[in-house]
Amino acid sequence: MAVKVIIPTALRQYTAGQSTVTVEGATVGEALQQLTAQHPEFGQQIFDAAGQLRSFVNIYRNDDDVRYLDGLQTTISDRDDLSIIPAIAGGL
Repeated sequence: MAVKVIIPTALRQYTAGQSTVTVEGATVGEALQQLTAQHPEFGQQIFDAAGQLRSFVNIYRNDDDVRYLDGLQTTISDRDDLSIIPAIAGGL
C-alpha cells in the first residue's frame, strides 16, 4: 500500500525539505521503516537507539492517534495519510 506521510516543518530538514513523502507498507511500522530507510537522519529523530518510537512523537492515521488503535501494527491503506506530530513543550 502506498501511503502519504506528512512531515512537520520542524523535521523537514531531515527529508530534504519535503513536506510529504510517499512510502509503501501494510502497517504504520512498515511505512515508518521505509521512510527511515529513505531518510536515515529522519529515523534518528523519531526512533531511539533501541528502535522504539520516541515518547514525544505522535503518529496519526488520518485523524486517529495510532496509540489508541494498534500502535505501529495499525494497518494502513492507499487512502490513508500518516501525520507525524512531535510534541513541543515550553513555558516559563
